[in-house]
Amino acid sequence: MQNNNVGVAMKLGMRRLASGVCILSARTENGELFAMTVSSVTSVSDNPASLLVCINKTVSQHDYLSTPGTHFAINALNSGQQDLSNLCAGREQGRDRFSIGAWQQDENGVPYLTDAQAAFFCQADKVMEYGTHHIVVGKIHQVLVGEDDVNPLLYVDGRYGLLARPE
Repeated sequence: MQNNNVGVAMKLGMRRLASGVCILSARTENGELFAMTVSSVTSVSDNPASLLVCINKTVSQHDYLSTPGTHFAINALNSGQQDLSNLCAGREQGRDRFSIGAWQQDENGVPYLTDAQAAFFCQADKVMEYGTHHIVVGKIHQVLVGEDDVNPLLYVDGRYGLLARPE
């Protein structure tokens, strides 16, 4: 094993930890649609149903997304949605990020992907600042689960990957 400074070693170690690829989507306070690719998403509790997402302070809608009460959706992508992940990872801005994908809006106007593995509809409940990010705990008020086989888009070692199923 390499013995680097902790920050560098942490980044190298995290490259070996596969994570599901998600898109956080929201309607901003100005009514604009917003979407960004996120990989730091995890469940917190099932009572109350909640998840957390880490949002970098450099994100254009950071202040809005880090405000308690904000509505947003976490869309867990399937293996066929790599182009959509790339689009929302910064290659396009604003509404252009909605140029592909099966998008609809919920009763709060929050956009979500109808063909995602799952869509978690949340309201920001707790926010904590840590380093370069805000950790946002979202209280889940609705979940839509896709009917297709479980086939998530994964990210590991700086590239997309697929779930290998044992035979």
